[in-house]
Amino acid sequence: MQTPDIKFIASDMDGTLLDQYGRLDPELFDIILQLDSKGILFSAASGRQYYSLRDTFAPVQDKILFVAENGTLVMYKGEELYSCTMPKNEIIDIIQTARNIEGAYIVLCGKRSAYIETQDAHALDEFQKYYHQCEYVPNLLNVEDDFIKVAICHFDGTEERVNPTMSQQYGASHQVVVSAKIWLDVMNAQASKGAAITHLHNTMNFGPEHSMAFGDYLNDLEMLSVCEYSYAMDNAHEKVKQAAKFIAPSNKDAGVVKTIKSLLL
Repeated sequence: MQTPDIKFIASDMDGTLLDQYGRLDPELFDIILQLDSKGILFSAASGRQYYSLRDTFAPVQDKILFVAENGTLVMYKGEELYSCTMPKNEIIDIIQTARNIEGAYIVLCGKRSAYIETQDAHALDEFQKYYHQCEYVPNLLNVEDDFIKVAICHFDGTEERVNPTMSQQYGASHQVVVSAKIWLDVMNAQASKGAAITHLHNTMNFGPEHSMAFGDYLNDLEMLSVCEYSYAMDNAHEKVKQAAKFIAPSNKDAGVVKTIKSLLL
């Protein structure tokens, strides 16, 4: 492939940019600085919370853009560029439905914080990976914030245990997406990583033809569809591989870093 004219790179985190142990490649921060010097904007596009992403990329946080919470919140240099919220009455209904799914743990995601009503140790360990700003509350229904999504964790798998109920109930009115093996998100019907990046295409100095994206799971499909240079990781879900134009080496083999270096650096 000839060197593409790239101005924007979006990469998913878990299963994509992070290795199998949840670690960033040691070269990544230097690569982000090299990209910045070339006028290429790097973005972490993840289901993770903005505050979690900001901490992860602390040394370069002002050099990159954050597409957080599966596209419901976009932050750049501490400023909100885009958000896609949900009204309180919809949030209440979703929470009440999710409470009836045996084995499900709920994270209510607002702009200011994430909120939980469980003290289960296993669940808390899992939540800490993705939500660095997180509050325990006795009842999620009483929380006040600008709500961006409801995340549901199920350790036996959300595609099997959670998605049938939530898709049947909310699939026609909301964006219901299996974002990882044990995570599912319910969001505004217009929300996705792809919608967030389309907003950037319409408001910043690059379009789809200047955009590269890397992903591995079902919540990455819309993002890959709006970027001309779309890469599925070798470890990606089969539907993601079918949707992408190219295949990158697996996250175990630092596929994002290797692809960026070989094409752009």
